[in-house]
Amino acid sequence: MKKIVIFLITQILITSAFAQDATDTVVIKVGDGSKVIFAIKDKKDLETMKKYNFQKLMDDMIYKLEVRDSSRLNKLSSEFLKKDSLKEVATANEVTTPAPSSEPPVIEKHKYHGSRTRNSLNLDIGINNYVSNGQSPSSSNSLYTVHPWGSWYVGLNSIYRTRMTSKFFLEWGGGVSWYNFKFENEQVVVSKDDNGVYFNLDQRNLNFTKSKLTAAFVNLSLVPVYDFGGNRRKPSFFDGHGASGFRIGLGPYAGYLIDSYTKQVHTEDGDKKKEKHHDNYYLTNLRYGLRLQLGFDDVDFFFNYDINNLFADNKGPQLNAFSFGVSF
Repeated sequence: MKKIVIFLITQILITSAFAQDATDTVVIKVGDGSKVIFAIKDKKDLETMKKYNFQKLMDDMIYKLEVRDSSRLNKLSSEFLKKDSLKEVATANEVTTPAPSSEPPVIEKHKYHGSRTRNSLNLDIGINNYVSNGQSPSSSNSLYTVHPWGSWYVGLNSIYRTRMTSKFFLEWGGGVSWYNFKFENEQVVVSKDDNGVYFNLDQRNLNFTKSKLTAAFVNLSLVPVYDFGGNRRKPSFFDGHGASGFRIGLGPYAGYLIDSYTKQVHTEDGDKKKEKHHDNYYLTNLRYGLRLQLGFDDVDFFFNYDINNLFADNKGPQLNAFSFGVSF
């Protein structure tokens, strides 16, 4: 497509110059609403223009428009000459024809009417756990100690990325996430009364195979990201916009509790039985914390840390939840 555009530009310039002596401006429509405008003050410049590699010039111009870079194109005009024209231009410069200007050509970038924001559906998959005063509950053999494998964190998010500069963008949006705290001891049962939440051993004579606490939150986040690659950041695995380069971001998030429940799994007379009980278990309604993102190409690695306590004050153990994994 680019070669066709360049061919049309060259042909129209030559035709317009010899067919209409009064014409000094050529307007070429590209697509539905874009234009490329050439203003010719001296018809003698057409001979010089034939020596330029417009394909290379257009490639550089299109790239700058794609990354919304309004700075000058920092290349000498001689860098855009065709290979077979370099010697010819040098010779002409020694005789009569002025050489092309050594000043870098300026690509004037007018107001960009396209969208600087892209949206995508992202999936967070990882592991969650919590710490008590900076230490794992396993150090004190607490019954609420979590088994890392099987304690899955899942998040489904609608993310917008607004590019502020060629190397900096804001990643913001909202979604739903699930904490799944699978207890190390499958016999643990979670209960509550007016005073608080309790973790005890289920005294029934059953073969327990799983016990967990699940909490679902609706969340909002805002993560400033610095993109060392500085090019077309791929919003997600699914939408086909290429990306490269290392990027890093750190920003806040907040969420509100929408559901929570406990689940016990046991076998009885050879049959698998599940018991699920929905309750808030004095979980804190509002969660908030910081999210760290490290990415390359199409994948980001994330680490979330909740600054608030998982349970309400004086209603349960003082725990700070965290999660880490991969975001697609």
